Amino acid sequence: QLQASGGGLVQAGGSLRLSCAASGLTFSSYHMAWFRQAPGKEREFVSAISWAVRSTYYADSVKGRFTISRDNVKNTVYLQMNSLKPEDTAVYYCAAAPRRPSNYRDNGEYNYWGQGTLVTVSS
Repeated sequence: QLQASGGGLVQAGGSLRLSCAASGLTFSSYHMAWFRQAPGKEREFVSAISWAVRSTYYADSVKGRFTISRDNVKNTVYLQMNSLKPEDTAVYYCAAAPRRPSNYRDNGEYNYWGQGTLVTVSS
């Protein structure tokens, strides 16, 4: 089970940190990712991190502003979001893959999904 939290309302230029706590799985062996879905749009990849924290991946739209990290002791993955823009407004979902995805950006590679947390960025 994945439980996402940390969403909220923030002004443009502000920051938020999302958390996703995992239970019922061997978290340290899972590859983790964040996706987001804006109203009327398809779910899109935001960021991913490998199980050993050796690799991180970012969508071009968030590169340099967002940072993904994980704590394998706390079974939690984080998404630090800085310099937020109105176009970052979306429901953010965390996802877990038990095997190394051939394409981290493909949501079909992930077996488990959190319930989503809403991020609203006002202009």
